[in-house]
Amino acid sequence: MRKINEECGVFGMFSKTRKPLARYTYYGLFALQHRGQESAGIVVNDDGVFRFYRELGLVSEAITKEQIERLGEGQISVGHVRYSTSGITNRINAQPIVVNHRKGRMALCHNGNLVNSYELRENLEMDGCIFQSTTDTEVISYVITRERIKSGSIEEAVDRAMDKLHGAYSLVIMSPSKLIAARDVNGFHPLCYGLTDEGDVVFASESCALEAVGAKLVRDVEPGEIVVVDNNGLRSITDHCGKARRALCVFEYIYFARPDSVIDGASVHEARLRAGKFLAEEHPVEADVVIGVPDSGLDAAEGYARASGIPYGIGLIKNKYIGRTFIAPGQTERENLVRIKLNAIRSEIEGKRVVLVDDSIVRGTTSARIVKIVRDAGAKEVHMRISAPPFMNPCYYGIDIDSRDNLIACHHSIPEIAKIIGADSLGYLSIEHAKQLATGMTGDFCTACFDGDYPTEVPTVTNKNRFEEKIPKSWRESHERSAGDEAKETMPTSGSNACASVKPEEKN
Repeated sequence: MRKINEECGVFGMFSKTRKPLARYTYYGLFALQHRGQESAGIVVNDDGVFRFYRELGLVSEAITKEQIERLGEGQISVGHVRYSTSGITNRINAQPIVVNHRKGRMALCHNGNLVNSYELRENLEMDGCIFQSTTDTEVISYVITRERIKSGSIEEAVDRAMDKLHGAYSLVIMSPSKLIAARDVNGFHPLCYGLTDEGDVVFASESCALEAVGAKLVRDVEPGEIVVVDNNGLRSITDHCGKARRALCVFEYIYFARPDSVIDGASVHEARLRAGKFLAEEHPVEADVVIGVPDSGLDAAEGYARASGIPYGIGLIKNKYIGRTFIAPGQTERENLVRIKLNAIRSEIEGKRVVLVDDSIVRGTTSARIVKIVRDAGAKEVHMRISAPPFMNPCYYGIDIDSRDNLIACHHSIPEIAKIIGADSLGYLSIEHAKQLATGMTGDFCTACFDGDYPTEVPTVTNKNRFEEKIPKSWRESHERSAGDEAKETMPTSGSNACASVKPEEKN
C-alpha cells in the first residue's frame, strides 16, 4: 500500500421514456472514474429486460462503443466503477451485481464496506446460500433478496434489510420497474440525486456525475434514507433517518471526491482550499514557492499560498495517460514509476525553498520519491505539508487500510518521518482543523482513521481478503486464473444473448 486508494462510484438513471441510457450511464461513470479504476459495469432495463456487461479496467477500456450499442436503450439503468476494499480484483467481483429470484430481477451497485459482512455471510452460508463472488456487496444482495420474499415491494425489502446491514453503504438498486437509492444511517459516503430538464431522475456518488448527463443537483440522499423512483414519481422512506450519528468520511473532502463536486452541501474545492489555509496557520515556514502534488494536493497548495503570501507555482506535472492498469515489468521499473508519472519543472524549483503539499502519507515510500524528484530539480529546501492528519488506525468503512502494520505514523515520530522521506520539515493538518474543512455541511465527520473514534462497532474480521481466506489456496488460484473466461460465459454480451431475462411475474 503506497497510497490511499479510491472508493467506488455508483450511478443510476430513471426515465419515463425509452432512451439510450447505456450511453448516459457511460458518461456518468466516466465522471466517477476517479473513485474506482479496477472495473466498470452497466445494466440497462428495457421494460423489464435486463441487459448487462462488466469488465476489468478503466471505463474506456472495459466498456467499448460496441458494448454501449448492445446495451442500448431502456427506461432504467445502473452503473458502477470499482476499487476493491473487500474482495480481490477479478471479473466475478465486478459490479453491478445482477440477481434472479422468484419475485423478479434486481441489479445492485454498492460503495462502502459493511462491518458485519463476515457474520452475515457465515449465517447465510449455514442456511445454504452459495456465493459466486468474495465481496460484501453480494452479502447485501442476499439480505435484500431474502427480505424481498417476505415483503410486498422491493423498497420494503430494502427498508427491512437496513436493520441487518451495519457499516458503510451507498446503494443504487434497480428492479424491473423501480430505481432505488439508499444510504447507511451514518452517511459514511456521499450519494445525491438530480433532475434533467426532461424530468429524468439521476442518482450518483458525486454531483459531478449529474452534470455529465445534463442533470442539476437537487439534494443529497440523507443518512438512513431510501429514495424510490417509478412511473408514479419520487418518494422518500425515512424510517432509519436520525438513528445514528452522522459521520461522513472526512477523506471525501481531502482526497476522494472530485474538486468540482458538492457533498452534503459543501464544495470539495473550497474544503481543500481551507485545508491549505489551516496548514499555513499551523505550520508556517519561510519559502519561495508553494507546489502541490497532482492532483489532490493542488487545491490545498493554492490555499496554503493564499494564506501564507508565498507564490504558488506549478512545479510537478502528472502524466495523465498512465492509469492504474500500467504495470511495470521489473523491480527497477516499479521503483521508478513515480518518475514516469510525475515530472518536475526545473525553472519553478531550482535554487528555491519549496513548500510541497500533498494529501497524505501512508508508508512514506511515494512521498520519499516525490521529495527526491523535487530535490533533483534543484530545490534548496523541501518542506512537506500534508492536508490530512497522520493515519493512525485502520478504516473499516471503505478506505483501503485494514491494519496499522504499514502506517508509517504508527511507528515513527513526525521528525523521524521527515528524515525518512528526505524533507527539511514536515507538518500535518490537525484533527481539529480537519473537522472544520467543509463550510455549509450538515452533520459531523468520521475521523476514525486519525483518532480511533469509530462511529460503529469494530468488525471482528478485518482483512480485506477475508472471504478469500476461507477458500483453499489451490482452488482460489485456479479460480482466479479462470475467472475471466467464466465471467464472460455468464455475462451475455451481444444480440439477443445480451438480454438474459424474461419479464418477471411481479414488477415491484
